[in-house]
Amino acid sequence: MTNPPLDDAEGPEPELEPGRGLDSEARVICPWCGEEVEIALDPGGGQDQEYVEDCEVCCQPWLVRVRLDASGEAEVWVERSGE
Repeated sequence: MTNPPLDDAEGPEPELEPGRGLDSEARVICPWCGEEVEIALDPGGGQDQEYVEDCEVCCQPWLVRVRLDASGEAEVWVERSGE
């Protein structure tokens, strides 16, 4: 699976768990505990976003990447953060 680049930095993209969402929510799988979790998205945060958020089930940190297309549909990836 190829992930969309968030910037012009070279190097391989990490393998991420994809989620799909519309509007301001997306369902993702926690890379730590494997639970499916619904997360809030910020459509006003820009087309490409990257931030850290904790899993509401196991409290472990994720690196969340969001890409919004012109229609507002979101592609969301999460990976372990803080290892």
